Amino acid sequence: MASTIDPARRAQLNTMRVAALVADQGAVASDVRASLGAGAALLTEDGTAWTLLADLPDRGPDRQLGGALAWAVRNGAARVHVVAESGTGVLARRAPGFTLPIQVSHLEGRTLVDALVEPLPEPGVTDEAHRAFVDLIVEGGASPVEEHGVVAGEVDGLEVCRVVTDAFTGEVRLEVGVGAHDRETFQMLHGARPTVEALADVVRAVAQHRRDGAPQHPLNQLAASRRLRARLLAAPSLVGATALVVVAPPIARANVKDQLPCAAMEPGTRMLVVCTTGIDLDVVPWAVDAIACHAVERCIIAAPARDVIDVQERLAAIVRVPTSFVAV
Repeated sequence: MASTIDPARRAQLNTMRVAALVADQGAVASDVRASLGAGAALLTEDGTAWTLLADLPDRGPDRQLGGALAWAVRNGAARVHVVAESGTGVLARRAPGFTLPIQVSHLEGRTLVDALVEPLPEPGVTDEAHRAFVDLIVEGGASPVEEHGVVAGEVDGLEVCRVVTDAFTGEVRLEVGVGAHDRETFQMLHGARPTVEALADVVRAVAQHRRDGAPQHPLNQLAASRRLRARLLAAPSLVGATALVVVAPPIARANVKDQLPCAAMEPGTRMLVVCTTGIDLDVVPWAVDAIACHAVERCIIAAPARDVIDVQERLAAIVRVPTSFVAV
């Protein structure tokens, strides 16, 4: 849970905390130090970047490894010691995916405990009764996508329908709408309409907002990375592939409104393509999870040219599996 202390004040306190931790370990702190959001970083004389990660309103420490590594590589660190009070299991899972040595510790008071690795979740199993709706999704004009046991339909990367099992009746049905609330509202208003007709109407309405050059609208601000993936599925040569297919993310998406990376693979090869938009330093650690999930030999991180910065490319260069950014 994020602290109610002012973030600037919290960063000052964490700067003092990380200095105290370094002293407790008998290391000698240098003058190179900085705030990392509400956390703090400090470089010791032996070249270790100590980073204390704190909970933020929009993300926990498990989504801040990229920022910590960016600070470390910018300051020429030989190794990194990541410390946090939560999310350390995910951090410990991702750390071995880098060639830069990374130690992860769970902080209890002023005591450092080696973090236990949190394994990737088991992929969900898709019910065959849910797969039976794929043809209907296609007939309605949407692109079927299967991730973590969920069958859905997308328009230019935006989910517009999902196959669900009613928790009370056990009925399997296709619900139309963008997100759970929209699907529930749509069903209440149009429950009697034929599903294909209802889906086709939504597909047409969404498509006009997802097309290139459309005026800004909430429907073209959602699922930006998935919109990029849809573009690459149609034109895989943009990332040097002959074809691409959707693959599940390492962790299931909790909400269609979450702006998270997504992935695809080239059939017949072990090349993974991670799609991202915006300057997201944590996309590289996310890619490390995806690499492990799909056991690939090469990874391309595709992003709009404006969103690729030098430090991201430096982070990609320290991933154990060959990884590089491609601007599209």
